[in-house]
Amino acid sequence: MTNSRFKSGPMLTLGASLLGATLLAGTAFADPAPLGPIEAPEVNEARALLGQRLFFDARLSGDAALSCASCHQPENGFSDGLALSKAYPGSKGFRNTPTLINSAVAANWMHDGRLGTNLNDVTREMLTEDYLMNMDMRLMQERVKQDPVYVEMFEVAGYGEPSNGSIRKAIPEYLATLISHGSPFDEGTMSDAAMRGQELFEGKAGCISCHDGPRLTDDQAYNIGVPENPEIWADPMRHMTYTAFAQFMGIENYMNIRRDVGAQIIRHPADGSDVGTFNTPTLRELTHTAPYMHNGTFDSLFEVVAFYNAGGGQDANKDERIKPLGLTFAEQKDIVAFLESLSGEPLTGPEYVWPEPISTNYPAIENWREVQN
Repeated sequence: MTNSRFKSGPMLTLGASLLGATLLAGTAFADPAPLGPIEAPEVNEARALLGQRLFFDARLSGDAALSCASCHQPENGFSDGLALSKAYPGSKGFRNTPTLINSAVAANWMHDGRLGTNLNDVTREMLTEDYLMNMDMRLMQERVKQDPVYVEMFEVAGYGEPSNGSIRKAIPEYLATLISHGSPFDEGTMSDAAMRGQELFEGKAGCISCHDGPRLTDDQAYNIGVPENPEIWADPMRHMTYTAFAQFMGIENYMNIRRDVGAQIIRHPADGSDVGTFNTPTLRELTHTAPYMHNGTFDSLFEVVAFYNAGGGQDANKDERIKPLGLTFAEQKDIVAFLESLSGEPLTGPEYVWPEPISTNYPAIENWREVQN
């Protein structure tokens, strides 16, 4: 069963940060794909509704302190409005929380691109990683089984008895409903400044070299010299989290480095040339998802555009194609207007947000092991 509600209206596209596009010299990028709307995936209504409730349920974290929505907040474009993310109690995050809007059609996940398109795998990592939600999936399954609301919802969704596997399927079904719509860009209602900005974006500024296609990203990783966020190393809890991550990912000399190596963790070139590379994120929903960059370095879109205009930052591994743009102040403002035109209506209505508190004070099912669904 599909839900026509999720297919209505213009449909578009992940990522609360803004990386990777400038005027380029030397080696050319691939020919950019044209910009345009995104076709929303079809969804099963009952499974998406189940996934919605799971997304807002804090019982899916180890100590029932965090839900998926604790960091991916609808009112903040399914990001969190912070430079660096929160994390499981006892730790803090070391990267900016990306938006989940249009994430169901993303080519890869995480700022370093280490997870592919299988949202079942993505969901499992978010739930079980110790500094994220720290959930033992065996415990999660039993918690869900004890809730009569879930027992009924899983049955209606065609999953039978609640299980870990069906939880990892239902949440991505819900994510597939989080598709942008109503942006001036897609509605053809851009201001004159935004239209001038689009011309610069595709021409003089060369932004489309990396931010192309319907999602405005080429899904590749680049080093553009984004400065490190010193809070990651100054705050022991953030540093601790990064150290644990670095050890698990096999980052060399992780106890002594003071930078986020980015996509180097999945490439490992012998010369270390990929250190500091990060995926090009989408440019959709930017007005809802500040601050920007993988580490929340910039608070405003104008700061980001000015950064690119100056030719990026300083880094030994910076891509040689990143050069100053030569944009005037007025041209930079026009590009900002275009970027703002890529944001649609907030996804904060009941079709996206679970409307009721999720109580843990439910009557337990007696002899639940004997219940047959």
